[in-house]
Amino acid sequence: MLFDTIAAISTPKGEGGIAIIRISGDKSFEILDKIFIKKNPNADLGFYKLNYGFIKDGKKTIDEVMAVRLKAPRSYTCEDIVEINCHGGTLVSEKVLELVLRNGARHAESGEFTKRAFMNGRIDLSQAEAVMDIIQGKTEKSVSLSLDQLRGDLRDKVNEFKKALLDITAHVNVVLDYPEEGIDDPLPVELRDNLEKVYEEANRLIDSYNTGKKIKEGIKTVIVGKPNVGKSTLLNALLHEERAIVTHIAGTTRDVIEEIINIKGIPLVLVDTAGIRKTDDIVENIGVEKSKQFIEKADLVLLVLDASKKLETEDIEVITKIKENNKKVIVLLNKIDLNKKINLEGYNLENIVEISAKDNIGIEDMQEKIYSYIVEEDVENSSEKLIITNIRHKTALEKTKDAIRNIFETIDMGLPMDLISVDLKEALDSLSEITGEISSEDILDHVFANFCVGK
Repeated sequence: MLFDTIAAISTPKGEGGIAIIRISGDKSFEILDKIFIKKNPNADLGFYKLNYGFIKDGKKTIDEVMAVRLKAPRSYTCEDIVEINCHGGTLVSEKVLELVLRNGARHAESGEFTKRAFMNGRIDLSQAEAVMDIIQGKTEKSVSLSLDQLRGDLRDKVNEFKKALLDITAHVNVVLDYPEEGIDDPLPVELRDNLEKVYEEANRLIDSYNTGKKIKEGIKTVIVGKPNVGKSTLLNALLHEERAIVTHIAGTTRDVIEEIINIKGIPLVLVDTAGIRKTDDIVENIGVEKSKQFIEKADLVLLVLDASKKLETEDIEVITKIKENNKKVIVLLNKIDLNKKINLEGYNLENIVEISAKDNIGIEDMQEKIYSYIVEEDVENSSEKLIITNIRHKTALEKTKDAIRNIFETIDMGLPMDLISVDLKEALDSLSEITGEISSEDILDHVFANFCVGK
């Protein structure tokens, strides 16, 4: 193989039922033979089956384990792999790993196992990225999109695009290389239709990125309002737990509390902020300034108003701040269990929901409003279509789209066909960046640096 043998702990650190030490490379089986003693000396280790025995450092027993051998190329990395299942716990797993490293392996770098799977042709770069997305997935919908990509749906679409472009490239080359054939049509109708189809589908994938980003990363949602309107009570109601301290004393929340909830498969990154008001309290004032900053960063603002009181100067200041930043906002009239006194006439506020966070009234209506207002309808049917979630893929598709647009302009303006060849190569190279057929070392380092060490 082109690589040395690497090893790492592939399970999270800490106490648990088991820990898995993964070894990959041509010395994997040799290392196992040095440290693993079978319970039954006559048993055949074989491949793809668990073997019961002990990890030994000389005569000293380190742990009772199960070990499995996976023979190249039928393994995750397409190399010989050994996985040792030892007892969970930091000390035991570190001892086993230390013994593996002493016997000929090198400690794996972040994402190096998956990088080898890519380098050895088992997966393309988009599938490698999908592995990380699955690990980091916050909802079933985000994991489902990542599984589609891991299965190769994006790769297949890219290959479909490339085939159409290669057919056009072949035609252009014939025209350029054999002028005596008298082919003067720069692009027959059938090939032009295929090129338009690639353009349209690439454009649809580019447009899908905003939806994919929401599903993958979530919606940054900030809860704002003056002190004591029920922001923390609302956060607790959404989380179904007492996450934030709630008292009748204004200014209880002085710092930012951030949690994630799931609304119909879309993660909402909920931020509960300090009540916005003028205050001489230094600590509370820092929290107020943070609240204002979070309004500027938010994708969605949940403005909480006390329905049992008339609007006050502090309410109006919050409304003004939201409008200044041109933010999407849902207005929550809280405390509707009390006599309603609030009047919003003249403030041009829409998307209003009446709730009682304390009594859990109107919370479902609020969630429906959040979902329908912040998320486009096509998210509902996202499982039926290919959606991209990676900015790198979006950028590559935009370059492909630009190159195709240039081809159409070249044909329409009657310019030399040599220019078509240049743009066709640009489009093909951009598509190859998605799957990693063309990729710089910097791109690879960036992709795999975000992986955990054991993956």
